[in-house]
Amino acid sequence: ESLSRKMAAKCWNKSILTILLLGFLPFSLEEVSFCQYYLNSTVVANFDNETNLFEDFDFDFQSSLVENEYIVTFKGYYSSDTRRKYISTILKSSHVEDWSIVSRENEMAKFPSDFSIVKLFCNDKVAIDALMSHPLIAHVVPQKKVTRIIPHDNNENWYDTIVSNWHRRKLTEVSKLDDMSSEDLHPGHHWYAGRRLLRAIPKQITSVLQADVLWSRGYSGKGVKVAIFDTGLSKYHSHFKNVMERTDWTNEHTLDDSLGHGTFVAGVIASASDCLGFAPDAELYIFRVFTNNQVSYTSWFLDAFNYAILKGINVLNLSIGGPDFLDRPFVEKVWELTANGLIMVSAIGNDGPLYGTLNNPADMMDVIGVGGITFEDTIAKFSSRGMTTWEIPLGYGRVKPDIVTYGSGVHGSGINGRCRSLSGTSVASPVVAGAVALLYSAVRSELVNPASMKQALMASAQPLKGANMFEQGHGKLDLLRAFHVLSTYKPQASLSPGYIDWHDKTYMWPYSSQPLYYGALPIVVNVTVLNGMGPKGKIAEPPIWQPYTLSNGLYLDLSFKYSPVLWPWSGYLAISLSVTKEAMTFEGEAKGHVLVKISSPPKGGEEQVSVIRLPIRVLITPTPLRTKRILWDQFHNLHYPSGYFPRDDLHIKNDPLDWNGDHIHTNFKDMYTAIRNLGYFIEVNGSPFTCIDATQYGALMITTGFLCPGALMIVDSEDEYSTEEIEKIKNDVEKQGLSLIVISDWYNTEVMMKIKFFDENTRQWWMPSTGGANVPALNDLLKSWNIAFSDEVLSGEYLIGDRTVYFGSGVGIQSFPNAGFQLPVNLNDEAMEILHGKKSLVKNVPILGLYQVPGGGRIVVYGDSNCLDNAHQQRDCYWLLGKLLLYATTGRVPDFPYSDSIRKIKRREPSRMNNLLYHYSRVVNASGHIKSLVCPHLAWVKPKPLNITSTSVPFKQLNLLADGMQDGCCLKEVAILHPESPVHSDPSHWIMLGIVSVIVLVYFVSKLQRRRRRRMCTRKLKMFYGDCPTRLI
Repeated sequence: ESLSRKMAAKCWNKSILTILLLGFLPFSLEEVSFCQYYLNSTVVANFDNETNLFEDFDFDFQSSLVENEYIVTFKGYYSSDTRRKYISTILKSSHVEDWSIVSRENEMAKFPSDFSIVKLFCNDKVAIDALMSHPLIAHVVPQKKVTRIIPHDNNENWYDTIVSNWHRRKLTEVSKLDDMSSEDLHPGHHWYAGRRLLRAIPKQITSVLQADVLWSRGYSGKGVKVAIFDTGLSKYHSHFKNVMERTDWTNEHTLDDSLGHGTFVAGVIASASDCLGFAPDAELYIFRVFTNNQVSYTSWFLDAFNYAILKGINVLNLSIGGPDFLDRPFVEKVWELTANGLIMVSAIGNDGPLYGTLNNPADMMDVIGVGGITFEDTIAKFSSRGMTTWEIPLGYGRVKPDIVTYGSGVHGSGINGRCRSLSGTSVASPVVAGAVALLYSAVRSELVNPASMKQALMASAQPLKGANMFEQGHGKLDLLRAFHVLSTYKPQASLSPGYIDWHDKTYMWPYSSQPLYYGALPIVVNVTVLNGMGPKGKIAEPPIWQPYTLSNGLYLDLSFKYSPVLWPWSGYLAISLSVTKEAMTFEGEAKGHVLVKISSPPKGGEEQVSVIRLPIRVLITPTPLRTKRILWDQFHNLHYPSGYFPRDDLHIKNDPLDWNGDHIHTNFKDMYTAIRNLGYFIEVNGSPFTCIDATQYGALMITTGFLCPGALMIVDSEDEYSTEEIEKIKNDVEKQGLSLIVISDWYNTEVMMKIKFFDENTRQWWMPSTGGANVPALNDLLKSWNIAFSDEVLSGEYLIGDRTVYFGSGVGIQSFPNAGFQLPVNLNDEAMEILHGKKSLVKNVPILGLYQVPGGGRIVVYGDSNCLDNAHQQRDCYWLLGKLLLYATTGRVPDFPYSDSIRKIKRREPSRMNNLLYHYSRVVNASGHIKSLVCPHLAWVKPKPLNITSTSVPFKQLNLLADGMQDGCCLKEVAILHPESPVHSDPSHWIMLGIVSVIVLVYFVSKLQRRRRRRMCTRKLKMFYGDCPTRLI
């Protein structure tokens, strides 16, 4: 302890310049001292490019802000006295007197730390500004209270008790096997009691994955330090033989597990008896970070993470998660952990089957994110799906989970010393963590690091049939194949996904669901770069696009955007694809590949270099008619965790935040599929309206005199619109003939004030930034045509013909042109029920309007998006959307019961409640002024064509190599279980060869048959006919 303190003090007395220089030096866990751990960790945590990751994010955790408490993060590690002196000096100089530092009594209290918790009782803004202005302080963020919920099957209404805790980090266990089947899980955030048992489940998960094969070779996790962050573990549990240390980071001062979650997780990883774990000889370090009430705090995790670094932990399991990827101290500390070589495994979440429900930290590039499957090798219904929502709306999300494994009905240790069965991604996560610990002990190489381990797991994973990459990642965990890859591994970089292929229709969804065409907005594929050569690296040269001239590759334009620094162990490569004008009428496929050169600092000599080839094959179709083209507005959709954006349906009390991205490939996935099935093509617009080229979608006058335009869809938007955008849309509709479809949701300031009390800890902080949609902004956009939504909150069901339509917390139409069509219905006044507890029926309230702009396009407005949104959808209305699209693009008026007897009661237009939205807006700044909206500019790279076809380039996942690169550039494909096997040629060659072989075989068989029949005829029938009749030959 004394030595550690002296070393830390000595290190942190060095200049900032020295520290920054040290950050560029290579290091390994075996070689660095206590001091170097902290130096390297802190340096890499402050690269400029990493701070940009917090712009334009979305998120979902179960966490709430703690009133008056702030985490002050320093740029280095200091003793508690030193940190107190710095804070005291800063606040006193700013005349802030009413404050205190919250004491933390845990194992890290004896060591230097990089943060303090400050309680501010007044002058919060002055104090925060003063602290943030100090050069030694990185940032100041509110302390978060973290609550994890373990559902119990004996109370079907258990979810009603978590209204105030829904968005916190939570344990990702589902339930006991005996009480629940994964097939019976409700498709939302929460689950009900099971109705039937699963089929017989294997007793030992280790046997299913063949861990006993590695045990027979003497590998059992010995010497590997595994940290389990959970609910603790009993000291005398009979299943564990190598518990090195138990620490408590809560305020309950106990080390035991009264819930059973931590015991189960530890058992899957390292149980040595009964229900066996994967690494029974691993050294267990138990971190109790949750109380008996499943409560934790961000600061508890930060201290525990620092202690894990100090202890030199090799593998860390987090069977927890939530959507708040903007919990900056937590996210940065995870980066610091992996930068120090610690392999983190985390559950992807139990919010499936809805897309866009990935949990943090499993959605981070340097973490192994694990999803769950059943023993039938199907994706578990509860397992969260991608894509990541960090990048929306400016791009497409990344592929997550990384891999999947068994998480339904797995046997593990119970707190009573016996075995139990649980389901959930918190079960799948320790399966992978245990496998990682076992592999770590089997390989025992300095080449094993967070990236190389992740590369080995993904390269060896077995793809599942019928699942796309946002469901299964790279496939199912294969322990023995991973062992083979890792034992022959050479440092290199790799990509995820490892290929882009529109022909792989199931796995490559959603890209494969729609061909490219000239004039469309570019589609973005966000590729993750993994760097197994070191924690720090870079894309050394701009990526090279090499189209195959004989395979129409020159019909594709590509643009690249990529991480300036790969840290820790990873980065991104965003590839924008577009079709050239020469392919306007072309239908077919285009092929080529991208070459990416990755470099890392030298290890014992030369700079490390890895060149990766990314095969690309896309389908191209002729540019469709404008009447078939739909533009989806993504730019104006905002979501949690950037701010408090409430759920669109106020009846959903157990999941009140809108956190799924509002993207056509996340919570609007089924709507997208329905539109594509109707023959429409959908493009995602992630830029301001001023950037839209309306000539691509506007009306085209045909011979009959009718306008056939495309349409702009604005669904459930939360952001503002600039004056220029409003004027641009007005001009596009009236002069370019663009049609406009606006689907809104509720907005009522009194209701917004009411729902701020969902969480008692967050009253001060969690005032809604807007309603279900930003109705005042939509009214500004529609004002030119005398169209406006009201401030009513309406709910219920209504009939159109024999079809029932669900209307959940929607809004009525306040004003509409007399020349248009309006659909009035009877609905419940939900605002009256929420505010006063009284039920009231609103009659003849218009909720749908159709309007033909004279000489221009058409406008459709509708008051609710819930029947289009997969999140807690009661009943879909895709059939209704199809009719609205038909009207917008052809003018065919749906046969609905329109009426002129609209309710004449004066309704109010909603007014803006506050300027909280401005803090998160992409259009308006914090002071309420319009930002300078810039249109994205893509620089298309100059292609370097190859005069070849793709016959030598297999369009499938490239496997990791044991022998690095071939010919200095392209990776040679090696069969994982048979590295000595030759390079395979294009599968199409083998198919053709097989066809030819069959034809030749059939020919010779027929010849033999004819000869045989002729001989038989000669012997047996010649006596009757004198010769063989022709009909017998």
